Amino acid sequence: MVYPTLSLADRIAMVTGASSGIGEATARRLAQEGCRKLILLARRADRLEALKAELEREHDGLACLVVTCDVAAELERVANLPSELPAEFAEIDILINNAGLALGRSSADQNTLADIHTILTTNVTAALALASAVLRGMRARGRGHLVNVGSIAGHHTYAGGSVYIASKHAITAFTSAARHDLAGTPLRVTAVSPGAVETEFSLVRFGGDADKAKAVYKDFVCLRADDIADQIVYAITRPAHVQIADIVCLATNQSGPMDIARVGPSLGAPDSL
Repeated sequence: MVYPTLSLADRIAMVTGASSGIGEATARRLAQEGCRKLILLARRADRLEALKAELEREHDGLACLVVTCDVAAELERVANLPSELPAEFAEIDILINNAGLALGRSSADQNTLADIHTILTTNVTAALALASAVLRGMRARGRGHLVNVGSIAGHHTYAGGSVYIASKHAITAFTSAARHDLAGTPLRVTAVSPGAVETEFSLVRFGGDADKAKAVYKDFVCLRADDIADQIVYAITRPAHVQIADIVCLATNQSGPMDIARVGPSLGAPDSL
């Protein structure tokens, strides 16, 4: 028997880090798939408002709520965020926990307290706090799906990224532990762990140095934000009895976090398949 995939037509979804990259791409896909309400959370209000206007214009019946929030600086607010939402947005069915960053490529003996605090607070503390707050409501209502966007760095290590790697290993472990905690409920928990995705990630990591950021993706066909959004949508639309636990995704010419075959655009490009 083939069970039907789940429709998102009556679902309310929250996407963090929605102003760019994977978060923005995921918000667009959720709108296309028929989510009736989207909560768009990020720091940059102007980008969120522009995305809200665009999505509502293109999708009849869609309502978007912009939540401007710096998750690292507003932890108490994050931990209580569901209580501040308007009633029509409060019953979140899908949480895409995507906000995160890396800072620099310091060795373990050169990490600064400021960078350690910013990375761990953004990538771990805020993500866990928001997940816990939203999962309580999901459990009470008897439905919901948590998707944590991790990284290949949450599965394999490399030199020059110890704090970021630690943060993504924490997300991998939390996601697995949450799945154990919720095994007796209808809730589902998924981790999506991408390799190199060309977004603003490297630009942030290298402090706005565009040349360094561009070099990360030089001479190979990396993943796009839309690729990861596609995997998220796949996970959340499986039949209710199917739980996609982990998706680890790499570009065709990548085999590990720093293991990239820079063979140019001829291999792995969509038009070569």
